[in-house]
Amino acid sequence: MIRHATSLAACLLLGVPARPAAQTYFPPPGDGWERRDPRAEGLDPARLQAAIDFALQNATPSDRDLAARLQNEPYPDILGPVKPWEANGLILRRGYLVAEWGDTRRIDVTFSVAKSYLSTVAGLAFDRGLIPDVDQPVRQLVHDGGFDSEHNRPITWRQLLTQTSEWEGTLWGKPDVADRRAGRDRTLNPPGTFWEYNDVRVNRTALSLLRIWDRPLPDVLREFVMDPIGASDTWNWYGYYNSYVEIGGRYVQSVSGGTHWGGGIWMNTRDHARTGYLMLRRGKWGDRQILSERWVAMATAPTPIKPVYGFFWWLNTDRKQYPNASAESFFALGSGGNMIWVDPAHDMVVVTRWLQPARLNEFIGKVMEAYTGS
Repeated sequence: MIRHATSLAACLLLGVPARPAAQTYFPPPGDGWERRDPRAEGLDPARLQAAIDFALQNATPSDRDLAARLQNEPYPDILGPVKPWEANGLILRRGYLVAEWGDTRRIDVTFSVAKSYLSTVAGLAFDRGLIPDVDQPVRQLVHDGGFDSEHNRPITWRQLLTQTSEWEGTLWGKPDVADRRAGRDRTLNPPGTFWEYNDVRVNRTALSLLRIWDRPLPDVLREFVMDPIGASDTWNWYGYYNSYVEIGGRYVQSVSGGTHWGGGIWMNTRDHARTGYLMLRRGKWGDRQILSERWVAMATAPTPIKPVYGFFWWLNTDRKQYPNASAESFFALGSGGNMIWVDPAHDMVVVTRWLQPARLNEFIGKVMEAYTGS
């Protein structure tokens, strides 16, 4: 039976002594996540409860209609599954569960948090030599016509992952102009010289990764990441109704890098927390290196023309993204207030679902007010 924890007291196991600092805790598979009294992990319970109350009081409305949101866009058709949502979240300190609110086992849409999972799939390819060099033009490995034009030929994997590619074309019925947020009628810049958040180009990245893996990306993520870190089997990664390509004699769905037009990763908060914790531990889980430290460092390095962005991860360079968070923090962010906040400076991972985006920095500040250090 699912238990809904809406107060701090409901998610504490008091009187458990802290482990020696030299030992790093990793939760076992399933729901056996060890809970700790926040005081044992350097957090003030009352102030932590204030942060939880703030999150619940500032939840994103759950009845928001995706179709209504898209109605003023030039290409508004929804192409993938969608569903309503509910606010919830959790806080980890040193890997231990110290706070939890709402139904953290609920399977929910994730919007652009999915982009950070694409980054991980790219990292797995890099670690295995499928992408020998992120500065190599994509067309050297991907031969589906998407990088044949004079404009697209120079585009590199780094440029795709940092949203500086300026890729031009149409994919799954959506032209890149559908999401040119800096102006739909603007003249495109040379690849690598201009940053723009563009979901069509992110979906082109997903298709390019599918081409080099030659197998469904959800299968890659499951085999090499989610199963090894003990995630549940309840998550799914969807594409669009029309995003199928032939791979090895069968039709495979190319996933979407968000839920702009539906689809994307549908996952519960606890599984997102495991992913954040993997990144906090620099790609290591227990005694196994799931993702190379080199890739984690590359993925969280500032992009020169957009220092608050890495490889599909948001950064807090100079504390410009969220002033209340540490400069070392990095984030997987999705529309509607989906956030995986990884804070190496305080050994914390915080996951929020459906907390109003405009209130995220204030929420972060309240969590930091609860930090007493230890």
